[in-house]
Amino acid sequence: MANFKTMKYTSVYWILFFCLIIPSCLAYNVVSFGAKGDGRTDSTSAFLSAWSAACNSASPSKVDIPRGTFLVRTLNFNGPCRTGIEFRIDGTLIAPVDYNAIGNSEFWIMFYKVSELLVYGGTIDAKGNDYWSCRKGGGSCPQGARSIQFMWCNNVLLRGLTSLYSQRVHVGIGYSSNVRIEYVTIIAPSGSPNTDGIHVQNSRGVTIYGSNIKTGDDCISIGSGSMNLWIEKVACGPGHGISIGSLGQVNNEPGVANVTVVNSVFTKTQNGVRIKSWARPSDGFAKNLNFRNLVMRNVGYPIIIDQNYCPDNNCPRQSSGVKVSDVTFKNVKGTSSTQAAIKFDCSPSNPCTGIRLQDIKLTYNDRLRRPAFAYCENARGSHGSTVIPRSCF
Repeated sequence: MANFKTMKYTSVYWILFFCLIIPSCLAYNVVSFGAKGDGRTDSTSAFLSAWSAACNSASPSKVDIPRGTFLVRTLNFNGPCRTGIEFRIDGTLIAPVDYNAIGNSEFWIMFYKVSELLVYGGTIDAKGNDYWSCRKGGGSCPQGARSIQFMWCNNVLLRGLTSLYSQRVHVGIGYSSNVRIEYVTIIAPSGSPNTDGIHVQNSRGVTIYGSNIKTGDDCISIGSGSMNLWIEKVACGPGHGISIGSLGQVNNEPGVANVTVVNSVFTKTQNGVRIKSWARPSDGFAKNLNFRNLVMRNVGYPIIIDQNYCPDNNCPRQSSGVKVSDVTFKNVKGTSSTQAAIKFDCSPSNPCTGIRLQDIKLTYNDRLRRPAFAYCENARGSHGSTVIPRSCF
């Protein structure tokens, strides 16, 4: 397996330093195109005009969003561009209070077919509260928008962004390669529906580092077709944990492979590290997965494989065709808020194989001091060193 942790982002960092030290780097300030940072004036067209100028520049360029609060509707930043671009946010971008203004679009801010891109700093606030209320109330709601999405992009660095109150997913990565996300902060209430922090789908070479995610769904979700992911030093919670899946949503589905999650902390999440698939036929897979050096603080299911995933009671009640294999859990310690601290509920037609437990110490956070236990169904594997609760292999 390639050492994708050490993948270099030289070209993206070069854009940043070039624009810092070389006068010929062209800067396009959105204010020069008519944007106003008063929090009231619609600055959408000014942002798009600044992007168009930078994208068509023959020299490395940057789009500057200065201090201030900029009201913007749906932004589609389309490529390909002639050269690399720095998109620097020193202010705050806010969505309109009326959730329909962006809710009928799949994305609020979209970068499409852009290579050599640096998105740096700032805050984006999607004002999702009223949209969540609509969803919870069972009203006629739009589909909702992801706050920022990268589609068919290559060599991307997203650094230092704060995302607040997304209608749905905060940060999405789709059909992209060589993407690094670092030092981001993501915030939404624990009860906000489907507000995944970072969702990766059909992408390769994605690194997520040094980030703090508090949200109402998965802190990080890894969908089908994703390979070579490195996730390190993430603080997750509240939320549903870091999940691979859900997989098996369709019969013909690409798999997930080569995912590592290390040196991360989970606090009061529904799950810790999870693999989930629907109980229906599929040719999907999840393999070569490594979870190590993790701390669990009062987590619902710290270690879980769930191949009977069904969140809405409309369950297929078949057998999952997704093949789960070669999964290692090493040095996972802390407390569980449920007695089943380790749960492997695997497919009867495709049992989980190659599961490895090593240096596990998980205790049940229970007033009655009842012990935690491990549950295994159709799971095959091994254990080494100390494993608490006792391994069911």
